[in-house]
Amino acid sequence: MILAWLRSRRRAEILEDPMPEAWRAVLADCVGPWARWDAKARTRLEQLVQVFVAEKNFEGCNGFELDDEVRVTIAGQACLLIWGHDDHDLYRDVESILIYPSTVVPRRSGGGIFPRSIEEDLHPVLGEAHRGGPVILAWDATVRGAKDPKDGVNLVFHEFAHKLDMLTGSANGTPPLEGRAQRQAWAEICEAEFLRLREAADAGRRSLLDPYGAVNEAEFFAVATELFFERGEAMQREAPALYDALRGFYRQDPAQVD
Repeated sequence: MILAWLRSRRRAEILEDPMPEAWRAVLADCVGPWARWDAKARTRLEQLVQVFVAEKNFEGCNGFELDDEVRVTIAGQACLLIWGHDDHDLYRDVESILIYPSTVVPRRSGGGIFPRSIEEDLHPVLGEAHRGGPVILAWDATVRGAKDPKDGVNLVFHEFAHKLDMLTGSANGTPPLEGRAQRQAWAEICEAEFLRLREAADAGRRSLLDPYGAVNEAEFFAVATELFFERGEAMQREAPALYDALRGFYRQDPAQVD
C-alpha cells in the first residue's frame, strides 16, 4: 500500500513538467497514429512516455550513444501498446533496455523466449526480451520499424509484446486477459490462426503474418501484434477473428484509423 502510494506520488511529480516540444516531434515521427489523434489521445501517450523514460534504465552498448531521441523513439512505440490500458505497471517487468548500434550476438545461454544452447547463441539477433530481465534492441532495426509504420514489421512492438506475454509467468502467447470467456475465445482463435500459419510456412505459401510467427505461440503473438498495429485494416479483412481478439486485449482499433 505504501509503495503504491509512493509510486503514484512520484509519477505525479514526473508529470508536473510538460513534455518538451522536441519529444513531441519525435512521437509525431515514430508513432503511426499520432497525426490522426486528438489532443486527449496524444496527452495520454505523452504521459505514458514521460513516466516510462523516467522509470526505465536505458543503456547504450558497444559504443552506442544515448540521447533523448533514442529514449523517446523506443518509449513512444512501447507505450503505444499499452495506450488503451493507460497502465504503466503493465511494463513492471521492464527495468532495463539495452540498445546496440546493430545486430548483437547474445553471450548468455538461455533466458530468452525459449532456451538456447551456447552454440545456438552465436547467431546475431536484432532484439530479445527476457523474463525478469532486459529488453535488447538494435537501433538500426528500431529506426526502420519506426520510420515505416505500414510494413507490418516493428522490432519494439515485437519485443515489448513478449514482455506483456510474460506477465502471466511464461511466454506462451497468452497475455493477461479478463475473465474465463476472453481466455477461452483467445485460445480457440489463436490456436486456429497459429496452426494455419504453421501450415502455410511448412508448405512455403505466402501468408499475411510473418512466417517467423510459426516458431511457437510466443512468437506468433509478437508477430501478430506487429501486424495488428501496422496493418490493422489488412488483418481485419483477412483474419477478422484474430483482429477482434487483439482489439479486445489492446483496447484499440487501428483498422479504423488506417
